[in-house]
Amino acid sequence: MEAWRCVRRGYSCCAVGRGRSVWLGGGGGGDGPRYPMLPYHLQSLGRDRITPWDFSQRFCWNRHISSCMRWPGNYSWAPYPYLSSQHCQLNWRPPCLFLPNRSQFQHWNWRPDNFAHTSLFHLSSYIMDSEGDKTSSKRQKTQGVIKRHWEYLCHHNKENMKILGDKHVDQKYKDEKEKFEFSVMSYNILSQDLLEDNSYLYRHCRKPVLIWGFRFPNILREIKHMDADILCLQEVQEDHYRKEIKPNLESLGYHCEYKMRTGRKPDGCAICFKCSKFTLLSANPVEFYRRDIPLLDRDNVGLVLLLQPKFHCTVSPICVANTHLLYNPRRGDIKLTQLAMLLAEISSVAHQKDGTVCPIIICGDFNSVPGSPLYSFIKEGKLNYEGLAIGKVSGQEQSPRGQRILSIPIWPPSLGISQNCVYEIPQVTRVEKAEEIDVTQEHLEKPEVLVAAKKLSSNLHHHFSLSSVYSHYLPNTGIPEVTTCHSKNAVTVDYIFYSTEKEAINTQQGKKGTEVALVGGLKLLGRLSLLTEEDLWTVNGLPNENNSSDHLPLLAKFRLEL
Repeated sequence: MEAWRCVRRGYSCCAVGRGRSVWLGGGGGGDGPRYPMLPYHLQSLGRDRITPWDFSQRFCWNRHISSCMRWPGNYSWAPYPYLSSQHCQLNWRPPCLFLPNRSQFQHWNWRPDNFAHTSLFHLSSYIMDSEGDKTSSKRQKTQGVIKRHWEYLCHHNKENMKILGDKHVDQKYKDEKEKFEFSVMSYNILSQDLLEDNSYLYRHCRKPVLIWGFRFPNILREIKHMDADILCLQEVQEDHYRKEIKPNLESLGYHCEYKMRTGRKPDGCAICFKCSKFTLLSANPVEFYRRDIPLLDRDNVGLVLLLQPKFHCTVSPICVANTHLLYNPRRGDIKLTQLAMLLAEISSVAHQKDGTVCPIIICGDFNSVPGSPLYSFIKEGKLNYEGLAIGKVSGQEQSPRGQRILSIPIWPPSLGISQNCVYEIPQVTRVEKAEEIDVTQEHLEKPEVLVAAKKLSSNLHHHFSLSSVYSHYLPNTGIPEVTTCHSKNAVTVDYIFYSTEKEAINTQQGKKGTEVALVGGLKLLGRLSLLTEEDLWTVNGLPNENNSSDHLPLLAKFRLEL
């Protein structure tokens, strides 16, 4: 097959047709072609694949064809090589005259008859070196793709396997029936309105890659390729959700639940699950804004679903939560209170009638870094915040400006949530019961003193045994992994937390109702690897040509066991 080569700008590409492919080298070293970071199916994660272009992107709408043309307004060079008419029929003339804000160039006409839907195309690295291509960042910018590998974390112990002819096969079949495997994806897809309102974070990006018409097909393709059973999405813009995201996901077999942020905020959180694998038992939105509590004046939200696995009647339901906590690094008091409200709702939903707690998965953008007090509280289940500076709660700033010390307690009693992050019984009910039994005033005062002492405690607790899917550092080098990367920062703020395998917390004598028994433990089978900041800047950070959010999607696979 005749190869395609772009003579200018140092482009290189891989042309594919009729079962043959040619790599033209350049830009990416001598290791051969790079491949897209996202695979087709879960079982293919970590393998080398080449991305097939969607119909809309194959025609490069809102883009031009020749690498020798420029966008109006000094846009960066487009990374598409010249396509010869010997490979696909193109009738077009150089768009010397065009008007601003036009979605297409004048006098060009695609003829896709010979450009089959199975055609494959790969863009290799290129370097922007002309004056018009330079961005505000001092880093050297390249454009390409990075592979992410699937990391298997659970291996069968062959030494413990007893092969006894047909009996082993029967036992294996019986064991498989008692196990339920599913995958979870958490993804902050970057609201278009927020992108435009915070454009200073994306000065390193070429303007065409920031257009929603370019971004959404990329995001949808990522979701299709990951093929997760449960999707937890943040920064889902309401109009895009209603017109594009929900219809497309429903066509893929997902049921979607959505909670929009309060106030006039344009985005929210969504949890989508495959109807073929789960049945919805309950959907519980959580609003962190409270009109009567000055501390809670922000419009962040959460969403908690209770899902029942299909065809596994004996398997426990699964509680799935999704949230996007406040960003402001100097308001750790608000972040901790929002987290406590979410945990209280999860506790209410996950507790079953028999007193047990079903498996729990918590996804989201927590706007807190690994090792921070907020992160440690989630994993360890306890936090003593006495003397803790308000700006150090999330660990987002090395030298936080907010040095005010957290008050004790952080939130007022009127919120109705205890320091154990569960809903409290209204105080009025307790007083009424006391009056019914006609106790003396002395007996009434004693509980009040105890309650006051409890309110002054600086210890927060929750009763879930939670682990993080990711370790947050590369095992060999200790280099931090990142989940978001833009012009100002590159850190980890996105997480998937899950309740570990079967565990019971013994009750203390004389204290009934404090037992937390987890049933049907979750085992982490594998995860899609994360990247380092250095990795992401080799492809010009985020968003870029292939990854259309400023966050990376997280993906994990679990096994639910009886």
